[in-house]
Amino acid sequence: MAKRKTPKVKDLGPKKISEDQLNKIQNLVKAMNEGQQQLGMIETKKHNLLHDIMQLQDMISAFQKELQEEHGNVDININDGSITPREDEQVNS
Repeated sequence: MAKRKTPKVKDLGPKKISEDQLNKIQNLVKAMNEGQQQLGMIETKKHNLLHDIMQLQDMISAFQKELQEEHGNVDININDGSITPREDEQVNS
Protein backbone atom coordinates (compact mmCIF):
# COMPACT_ATOMS: atom_id res chain seq x y z
CA MET A 1 0.00 0.00 0.00
CA ALA A 2 1.29 3.43 -0.97
CA LYS A 3 1.89 6.12 1.56
CA ARG A 4 -0.30 9.19 1.41
CA LYS A 5 1.49 12.22 -0.06
CA THR A 6 -0.89 14.86 1.32
CA PRO A 7 -1.57 15.14 5.01
CA LYS A 8 -5.00 14.13 6.26
CA VAL A 9 -7.32 17.17 6.56
CA LYS A 10 -8.53 17.93 10.05
CA ASP A 11 -12.25 17.84 10.60
CA LEU A 12 -13.48 21.36 9.75
CA GLY A 13 -17.03 20.67 10.90
CA PRO A 14 -19.00 23.21 12.87
CA LYS A 15 -17.56 24.31 16.15
CA LYS A 16 -19.17 26.32 18.91
CA ILE A 17 -18.18 29.55 20.52
CA SER A 18 -17.52 29.51 24.24
CA GLU A 19 -20.36 29.80 26.72
CA ASP A 20 -19.11 33.25 27.79
CA GLN A 21 -19.03 34.45 24.17
CA LEU A 22 -22.53 33.08 23.59
CA ASN A 23 -23.84 34.82 26.70
CA LYS A 24 -22.18 38.09 25.70
CA ILE A 25 -23.64 38.13 22.18
CA GLN A 26 -27.07 37.10 23.49
CA ASN A 27 -27.02 39.92 26.05
CA LEU A 28 -25.93 42.46 23.45
CA VAL A 29 -28.66 41.42 21.02
CA LYS A 30 -31.22 41.44 23.84
CA ALA A 31 -30.17 44.97 24.88
CA MET A 32 -30.41 46.19 21.29
CA ASN A 33 -33.88 44.66 20.88
CA GLU A 34 -35.04 46.27 24.12
CA GLY A 35 -33.70 49.64 22.98
CA GLN A 36 -35.52 49.35 19.66
CA GLN A 37 -38.72 48.40 21.46
CA GLN A 38 -38.45 51.39 23.79
CA LEU A 39 -37.77 53.67 20.83
CA GLY A 40 -40.89 52.34 19.12
CA MET A 41 -42.94 53.04 22.23
CA ILE A 42 -41.55 56.58 22.41
CA GLU A 43 -42.39 57.19 18.75
CA THR A 44 -45.94 55.94 19.37
CA LYS A 45 -46.31 58.32 22.32
CA LYS A 46 -44.90 61.14 20.19
CA HIS A 47 -47.43 60.42 17.43
CA ASN A 48 -50.29 60.41 19.94
CA LEU A 49 -49.11 63.67 21.51
CA LEU A 50 -48.86 65.34 18.10
CA HIS A 51 -52.40 64.20 17.34
CA ASP A 52 -53.63 65.58 20.69
CA ILE A 53 -51.90 68.91 20.02
CA MET A 54 -53.57 69.17 16.61
CA GLN A 55 -56.97 68.60 18.22
CA LEU A 56 -56.24 71.27 20.85
CA GLN A 57 -55.22 73.73 18.14
CA ASP A 58 -58.52 73.09 16.37
CA MET A 59 -60.41 73.61 19.63
CA ILE A 60 -58.54 76.88 20.28
CA SER A 61 -59.33 78.13 16.77
CA ALA A 62 -63.03 77.31 17.20
CA PHE A 63 -63.14 79.06 20.58
CA GLN A 64 -61.32 82.09 19.19
CA LYS A 65 -64.04 82.36 16.54
CA GLU A 66 -66.70 82.23 19.27
CA LEU A 67 -64.93 84.98 21.22
CA GLN A 68 -64.53 87.09 18.11
CA GLU A 69 -68.26 86.79 17.33
CA GLU A 70 -69.12 87.86 20.88
CA HIS A 71 -66.47 90.55 21.49
CA GLY A 72 -65.33 91.58 18.02
CA ASN A 73 -61.75 91.71 16.77
CA VAL A 74 -59.94 92.23 20.07
CA ASP A 75 -56.90 90.93 21.93
CA ILE A 76 -57.60 88.95 25.07
CA ASN A 77 -55.02 88.62 27.83
CA ILE A 78 -55.12 84.95 28.84
CA ASN A 79 -53.60 85.75 32.26
CA ASP A 80 -56.28 88.11 33.53
CA GLY A 81 -59.02 88.02 30.86
CA SER A 82 -58.76 91.70 29.98
CA ILE A 83 -59.85 92.77 26.51
CA THR A 84 -58.10 95.43 24.46
CA PRO A 85 -58.98 96.58 20.96
CA ARG A 86 -56.56 95.50 18.29
CA GLU A 87 -54.16 98.24 17.24
CA ASP A 88 -54.93 97.70 13.57
CA GLU A 89 -58.65 98.33 14.22
CA GLN A 90 -60.18 101.76 14.54
CA VAL A 91 -61.91 102.34 17.82
CA ASN A 92 -65.46 103.68 17.49
CA SER A 93 -65.91 106.69 19.72
